[in-house]
Amino acid sequence: MDIDRANQQAVDRLVAARPLLTTVATARDVIPGMRDGLLLHAGPPIEWPRMSGPLRGAILGALIFEGMAETEAEAEALAASGEVAFEPCHHHQAVGPMAGVISPSMAVYVVENPTHGNRAFSNLNEGYGKVLRYGAYSSDVLDRLRWMNEEMGPILASALAQTDGLDLRALLAEALHMGDEGHNRNKAGSLLFLKLLAPLVSEVAPNPASCTRILQFLGDTALSVLNPVMAACKAMADAAHGIEGSTVVTTMARNGTDFGIRVSGLGDRWFTAPAQTPDGLYFSGFSAEDANPDIGDSTITETAGIGAFAMAAAPAIVTFISGKPKDAIHATLEMYEITAGEHGHFTIPSLDFRGTPVGIDLRKVIELGITPRVNTGIAHRLPGVGQVGAGLVRPPMEIFQQALEAFAERYAP
Repeated sequence: MDIDRANQQAVDRLVAARPLLTTVATARDVIPGMRDGLLLHAGPPIEWPRMSGPLRGAILGALIFEGMAETEAEAEALAASGEVAFEPCHHHQAVGPMAGVISPSMAVYVVENPTHGNRAFSNLNEGYGKVLRYGAYSSDVLDRLRWMNEEMGPILASALAQTDGLDLRALLAEALHMGDEGHNRNKAGSLLFLKLLAPLVSEVAPNPASCTRILQFLGDTALSVLNPVMAACKAMADAAHGIEGSTVVTTMARNGTDFGIRVSGLGDRWFTAPAQTPDGLYFSGFSAEDANPDIGDSTITETAGIGAFAMAAAPAIVTFISGKPKDAIHATLEMYEITAGEHGHFTIPSLDFRGTPVGIDLRKVIELGITPRVNTGIAHRLPGVGQVGAGLVRPPMEIFQQALEAFAERYAP
């Protein structure tokens, strides 16, 4: 068995993937295995008793949104009853930021990778403030979700129907040259996204007021492109999964309690350990005591070679997550040490247009004692409060040790 060759194949497939945003649709209609009574969540598998505050809050909000409960008390009783199924987004070709909850009626982005014939899905970004992804479920949060489902989603679907799909790989490549890193800094990418969508939306919107509402909503948040970008990264990473003998990590995800990874050559088995609390900057009035452990599927960006792996392209990210511009460069340089290749489409101007490090190699993580870097938002430990800061975090080394031991047992008993 040639592990290096298997890893090169995995990286080649990831880099060759060309994710296209093709439509917006209802989750139950497009996500494989989605059904009534099922809620998808970020991170590895977890049941109600072990869920963190933000994830619990998002679950309660989704149950009310679906009409399965009318009050918080009813939703909590239902969630604890065993009558609702909880499964990771990753088990259904999907991803979601922070709590990552996707319910059957929610509108989702559909991303297709024609190179390898696979698809990926993500929910729609709600903007800032109190939002479901941070565990908020007040009436204004649910009203916003209903508007996204009933007005914005169908109009975006009609707009995208006029295209052959928006090339998200090309969008990301351009955004990296404009100061983004694709995870926590998406200012350029979101503006590019708005630029591509605006003329399409203006053609299909039923009236000027509707057009204005949608374009204003997309333009008001610098993270509007994050969700389709996450689906794009999921499509790329899935193309690299299932390569026999490969030690490339194809999933990193957190549910607010556990941090989990999956490895290309080890099937769909999860390796988990307690999630760490990010170290970073906190909004006024908050501190590390308020922080929930790391949460969300957005680490799929680092898995695909952007995010913290591309921080050298986005020195301004340190004003949000802490540090100095040189720290952003050092973060990227360190990640070259533990990866199997460089991305041929995602390049960094400040490093002479060197491709971003991609393809986390389990062996190198253990050999060098270097875990992947992640930059992330920080959620309050209680549901409904929202984001309290942003910073840096690393997966626990234990999960890579578990995975390498499993690899040895499978391939060299």
